[in-house]
Amino acid sequence: MKIARVIVLCAVALVSLNAFSQNSESPYFLVQSEAAPGAFPLLSTSVDATITGPVANVSVIQSYRNDGPEPIEALYVFPASTRAAVYHMEMRIGTRVIKAKVMEKHLATQTYETAKREGKRASLLEQSRPNVFQMHVANILPGEEIRIEMKYTEFIIPEEQVYTFVYPTVVGPRYRGTEEDQLALAGPEIMGSDHETPMASCASMPTTTAQHLSTSKFDINIKMQMPVPIANMHCRSHLANLVHSNENAVEVNLDAAETYGGNKDFILDYTLAGGRIVSGIMTYNDGMENYFLCQVEAPKLKPSTDIVPREYIFIIDVSGSMAGHPLDVSKKLMRNLLSNMRPTDKFNILYFAGGSFVLSPNSLYATPTNIWYAFEQIRQMRGSGGTQLLPAIQLAMQAPKENGYSRSFVIVTDGYVTVEEKAFKLINDHLGQANFFAFGIGSSVNRFLIEGLAHVGRGEPFIVTNPEEADAMAARLKHYIEHPVLTDINITGTDVELYDIIPEHIPDLMTSRPIYFFGKYKSGSKPTIKVSGTSGHKTYSETLAVPQPRESNTALTYLWAREKIRYLSDFNVLNNTSGRIAETTDLGLRHNLLTKYTSFVAVDHEPALVNGNSTRQVRQPIARPQGISSHGVGFELEIDPVIESTNTSSITVDVKCDNKGVQLIVETALEVIMEGLTSDQIRQAFGMYVEFDLTPTGAINLRSGDEILATLILNKLAEGLQLLGIEFDEVYTVNVSVNYGETN
Repeated sequence: MKIARVIVLCAVALVSLNAFSQNSESPYFLVQSEAAPGAFPLLSTSVDATITGPVANVSVIQSYRNDGPEPIEALYVFPASTRAAVYHMEMRIGTRVIKAKVMEKHLATQTYETAKREGKRASLLEQSRPNVFQMHVANILPGEEIRIEMKYTEFIIPEEQVYTFVYPTVVGPRYRGTEEDQLALAGPEIMGSDHETPMASCASMPTTTAQHLSTSKFDINIKMQMPVPIANMHCRSHLANLVHSNENAVEVNLDAAETYGGNKDFILDYTLAGGRIVSGIMTYNDGMENYFLCQVEAPKLKPSTDIVPREYIFIIDVSGSMAGHPLDVSKKLMRNLLSNMRPTDKFNILYFAGGSFVLSPNSLYATPTNIWYAFEQIRQMRGSGGTQLLPAIQLAMQAPKENGYSRSFVIVTDGYVTVEEKAFKLINDHLGQANFFAFGIGSSVNRFLIEGLAHVGRGEPFIVTNPEEADAMAARLKHYIEHPVLTDINITGTDVELYDIIPEHIPDLMTSRPIYFFGKYKSGSKPTIKVSGTSGHKTYSETLAVPQPRESNTALTYLWAREKIRYLSDFNVLNNTSGRIAETTDLGLRHNLLTKYTSFVAVDHEPALVNGNSTRQVRQPIARPQGISSHGVGFELEIDPVIESTNTSSITVDVKCDNKGVQLIVETALEVIMEGLTSDQIRQAFGMYVEFDLTPTGAINLRSGDEILATLILNKLAEGLQLLGIEFDEVYTVNVSVNYGETN
């Protein structure tokens, strides 16, 4: 029987295999159906951005509509820039506009829940991570459309004179299932860090399938005005149309072919004439205080002639979410990184998924033979299983250090985990004199993790979206390591009092980035600001005049507060005190900003329903990031809560096969088979893996893996396939792994 017919029988298999099931409840994974009313309440996302100099002001409108027969509450998880300062939200119902208020998170939640119970339309915007937000919209009536507008501003920092504006569109499927195991393996000392909003809002959200893509439309329009001519501009993520009104201004519109292009981050690169950056000082007065942003280009420094042997520890993610395109990108990147090493350097590679293993017990010299050996091992890697990040980092950092070598850790991952703060603390506590560089792989990387790992690790973050960028990114790492850094960076004022400067302490700077400070000031008659630093035996300084405040620079108040919060909260895992929480909360309330501890809530005081208790909650499916295979998403099953020892309420089952039709058949069958297992059987299956062949006769031959899991599922799978008369035109190899799902 040919594969085409097998795929048609997939639906039949799902029904017939119910004979094996002892539990009739549906698994918790997305089953898209044209008949499912209100299944996709998010109609569209429309973005308008204005970029002036280094500052972007962005307006986002999300339109929600209820096409079902009953009132609904829409729940949607979506990403944002890690530097976004969200300062405004409003809800539009027809011609009415309800402006949202910023409240402490618990008060905002109470206000929203009360309004929902009273049958009032309401919306609530919360921060789950600095780059992940959650929107609730309550009591959308049948046939009704509600529009939510958010506004934010962000500071764009160039790298090597290239500016990049990123509008994130997708929250990748996070691996969350064994967080407690990760913490136990990584050490009890990181257990007590101040945790953020539980990521059930992200990790347990349904995800679109390859067969049923997102129906939500996406559009973006950008107007750019620069003080100097724009030299080059390129959108590397989407098809876009560029319209130049003059040499300093351009408008960017998304091409019509990208109407459903919300499954990958929008990335726009541009440079200014002469390779310049926007340098100088911007100022603003809010009626009470003066704010400033000072940005200067770092000096050009020559490569160091003092060549210190280096030891590289590469930490490579080979989990299920990396299967396919992301892992292909990683393989090419690793070939370039290894090829750039000198023979006197040493290296080792640690691979991680549900577990970890290393290339060699000890670091190897970067000889052609050893590099070839590493190439061959990398080439054979196939993404599968969970993402046990914390034990992998811990294991890498425990490796004995080579005397006389400068050590650098280099992690390569998509970042689809929920233990960001724990990872930051782990690195901060054990890094020593090393550096930690982070490469984010894929079209919708978890930038909070990638930027945070580099931040606490005194390194640099890199984002690689496709194989064509691998050469340049590997060269950039080589450039960073071989060029000296600027140290002892300081800012002082003449005829001006500077205070509340962010950052308080500038770390050593890789000179491909500009030097920048946010702060406040009290000015004299001729104020100037001096920026200075040291590189080796040379000193650097630049003095700038402080201009008069401009009304158009209103974003500076939000940017200063957001930068303050960033250093207080985002990457700060050492100062988990009530004072830090109180200061972050106060900044959010005073500056009208969304934070970990403050939320936006809007309530329409005209009741839509007599009673909102019966409103059905609909979770808007998250678009699968472009390039992520179905193996990276798998499916999740609710399980009996009596399995107390695992502290989990679900399992995830990852299936991988080179033939996607066969993979779909196995996934569909296993959903039903796994439902029929008892609690004891499910407990036995946790963390197990099998690889088997499906033969042309429908028989199954075990290749490797756990016999317990094979006994639980393979006989039933073979019985179901043979019962239906399903045959294959050749032998297909299938991998199945069972991991923890959502924890309680």
